Amino acid sequence: MVLRLGIDVGGTNTDAVILRDREVLAGVKSSTTEDVMSGISAALEAVIAKAGVARDAIDVTMIGTTHFTNAVIERRHLDPVAAIRLGLPATACLPPMVDWPEDLVEMVGGHRYMLRGGYEFDGREIAPLDEDELIRIAGEITDLGIKAAAISSVFSPINRDMEERARDLLLQHCPGLSVVLSSEIGRIGLLERESAAIMNASLLSLSDHTVEAFGRALRESGLNCPFFVTQNDGTLMAADTVRRFPVLTFASGPTNSMRGAAFLTGVKDAIVIDIGGTTTDVGALQHGFPRQAATVVDVGGVRTNFRMPDVFSIGLGGGTIVTGGPDDLTVGPKSVGYRLTTEALCFGGDTLTTTDIAVRAGMAEVGDASKVQSIDPALVDAAKARIAEMLEMAVERSRISPDPIPVIAVGGGSILAPERIGDLDVIRPENFAVANAVGAAIAQISGEVDRIFALEGTTRDQCLSAAETEARETAIAAGARADTLTVIEREDVPLAYLPGNATRIHLKVVGDMGDLNV
Repeated sequence: MVLRLGIDVGGTNTDAVILRDREVLAGVKSSTTEDVMSGISAALEAVIAKAGVARDAIDVTMIGTTHFTNAVIERRHLDPVAAIRLGLPATACLPPMVDWPEDLVEMVGGHRYMLRGGYEFDGREIAPLDEDELIRIAGEITDLGIKAAAISSVFSPINRDMEERARDLLLQHCPGLSVVLSSEIGRIGLLERESAAIMNASLLSLSDHTVEAFGRALRESGLNCPFFVTQNDGTLMAADTVRRFPVLTFASGPTNSMRGAAFLTGVKDAIVIDIGGTTTDVGALQHGFPRQAATVVDVGGVRTNFRMPDVFSIGLGGGTIVTGGPDDLTVGPKSVGYRLTTEALCFGGDTLTTTDIAVRAGMAEVGDASKVQSIDPALVDAAKARIAEMLEMAVERSRISPDPIPVIAVGGGSILAPERIGDLDVIRPENFAVANAVGAAIAQISGEVDRIFALEGTTRDQCLSAAETEARETAIAAGARADTLTVIEREDVPLAYLPGNATRIHLKVVGDMGDLNV
């Protein structure tokens, strides 16, 4: 039997669960604190006490965090970055960070460098790498005291040789510099891939500090087991990978909730609504994993194209403020958020919230029901209808077929969800309030390949097989057990404009964690 501790750090609450194999032993909610770590420690202590297990019996800890997403959105803890693009004489009209918000450009220093290099779409060089200019840039980086750099080459997903050569040359002249290559993070699409690399570089010192703090919080709580961090595709990263690629944790919170919803219900294909204190996150499950976004994703005002779940949010949660009367009702988007337990009517406050509506309607038993008895029944009915309408619009936006798949409602605010949304049944599983921490606890290890293959002298099936072998090896190296690996995504798109009968193959495998004692 394996005991897993799952922790999900949200903006309002830090949730923790302990699982024994597939059984949830205990789940708790604790307020997220300003320093984050004391909130984690409080949740740890509470869930261990509730589960009644020994600390040394816990085999592994999985942590989901919004730490890095919040840093970008709130413009905090970001480091200056040397943004180096290899692409001249092409791409000169659109410099790095051209479409970024000005305040974010200032936060990362606005150090933009463009030099000769890069590739055409067919793999031919645009121009040889300008090594002399790169050496000059290295000197400027040293003089400015910049600690991180992001290197982006035109069409580097097709050929990353020039990015790697630039990195090696830069490190020769700037020992100790942290260098991020765009080909390691993003996909085809220069500006979005470049932005993801720059953003990742700006978060490297924060990721180092955060990983250290996570480890320290666990050790101080008497836990000596290994820990992993969830990434935005619902799988796990080891601590060293988080240090290198903090951007891969973006949107891991909604992903954890969706994975937890699949685990708690046993349903692999569904629409998930995760209703928190302020917002509702909505997305689709396919084969038990979140459907991935096919287009660029905006993070803090910046367009990126690394893998992200296809999730969107609406302003509806347990703390959402309700104003007006039955005929001029407004629900949200303002919310009392973490102040719900002091400001909502049912807790003795003076603000009408959706939670008060749910308590008055008999949908929930929280706070003091006697404090909401004066709410007009007509207002309750109007608010329930408006909430149902908001949820139905969100669910329909995530549907890709008319098939009657279920809706799974999770999160502390899912008391607001009706029994049916439109023509779809709503499932509210046991432990729904801590589904995000459950999703973190059950996360698996993944391996992924996304690159261009030439079919000259080989076949499509051979290329797919080679991609699967590469993805499996990546997953095993990351800690997955070979006998549990399963392909969950397989896609190949012929690229008619490339020579050599080329095709782009995207393939992902997932598997259970291997020996925890290694």
